[in-house]
Amino acid sequence: MKNFSLSLYAFHLRHTLTNLPGEVVTDANLLWENLVKVGVNSLPFNSLKDLRSQLVSYDNGIYKPQQEAAIKTEWLSISGQDLDLGNLPTPDGFKINANLQPFLLNDTYAVDLTLTPELSTTEINIPQLQHFQPKSLLPANIQPSLGQTLWIYGEVDTTVDCDTIAKGFAIALVAGTNLNPVLIKTGELFDSLLFEYQALDPNEPDNPAKQCQILIVINNNQSPTITLAATAYDWLLRLFWSYHKILYIYQLARQRYKEAREIYSDLENKIQEFNSLISANSTKLSDFKSLMAKIPQKSFDYTRCLQDLQTHHTAITTNITNYKICLDKIQAIGNGKSPQSWQDFLDKECQKWQKQIETDINYLTPGQELFGQLVDTIRGIVETQQAESDRTLESTIQILGIGFGGGAIVSGVVVQHIDKISQPLAAISPDNQPHPFYASLLLSILATLFFIALGWLITKRR
Repeated sequence: MKNFSLSLYAFHLRHTLTNLPGEVVTDANLLWENLVKVGVNSLPFNSLKDLRSQLVSYDNGIYKPQQEAAIKTEWLSISGQDLDLGNLPTPDGFKINANLQPFLLNDTYAVDLTLTPELSTTEINIPQLQHFQPKSLLPANIQPSLGQTLWIYGEVDTTVDCDTIAKGFAIALVAGTNLNPVLIKTGELFDSLLFEYQALDPNEPDNPAKQCQILIVINNNQSPTITLAATAYDWLLRLFWSYHKILYIYQLARQRYKEAREIYSDLENKIQEFNSLISANSTKLSDFKSLMAKIPQKSFDYTRCLQDLQTHHTAITTNITNYKICLDKIQAIGNGKSPQSWQDFLDKECQKWQKQIETDINYLTPGQELFGQLVDTIRGIVETQQAESDRTLESTIQILGIGFGGGAIVSGVVVQHIDKISQPLAAISPDNQPHPFYASLLLSILATLFFIALGWLITKRR
């Protein structure tokens, strides 16, 4: 290939809705730190090693995202334009130039790192691709949370088998890794051939942060593809950004749906436990209280899952709209033409995923009401049993109060006349008469029991 270029488009989440203004996610600067590591370990461009000093996000090498509030554009470079990283020599005698463009796109850090031979006439074949250190540009090293796209452009003669070249370059890009590039679609972009590959991590095939989209554009008919691509650059960048955000959001939505289903399953178990308590005649109040104590946290977690799904639905709808806008602009620049696979992604996958999230929300919403009904039912039973228990305790206190109060009165009267009891308990103890004190004590006990019985009859009748 002549006029060769290899570009990395990587996207990393800076902040979310849960972050306060001025706050960022824990690893917000991971993209810039990993690019510096690439500069140290694989592509030793001096300016790439010193990338921190050229970004408004850093102050003396320390990450300070608050400084980004002062910028008026999407550029994160202090100069407000792209960064020329210089060049590196290769064993094959040609030099590699590097250019980096850092952006802040709403809530996302985005970077375009493009590598090209110093001379556009230099022919780059598959073995020479390794001079560009493509392995260092893969997800394992860049670690972008939203995902990344690797873009290869080159020009060949009309007699060249472009399918074979594209396959060879796709395999060479991920050589020595566990990524497996699969050809998704072929088409045309700005009158050049487009080969779209998806390289998935076999350990986490559904994780967009571990995937790598590979786009290989081969110009075999001297089309003005470079000029048109430069005109559409902003729209291409945002198209890739929207594409990766859609994948990322859908993955989050599926994860939250899975968590909600697990909570819902636990709710079903709680309902069975509740039914068992209702069926048992000897159920204690503490059993219902214990069951009710477990549900509010689960109910809160379930509500959070449902709320997050609604947020993801809004986010994916917004990004689908953004993707469509970008695609329409690219089509206009390309004289009404764009890759069919990009249009299919919009018309099929995006619509399917959007509907899936809607279905998940509709499916889970009744569970939220069921949580509330279960809590209210158990609370009603607990309050009823507690009220009955309180009334029983109140009656007991009243009965004992009447009994002990009446007994105390009788005891006081007896004590005042204790000296007049000359033969207490004579019928029981004719030979050995006890002290009159025992007579008064017995009379007090009998009086207390009498008044307790009287109090019980009064409370029962009431």
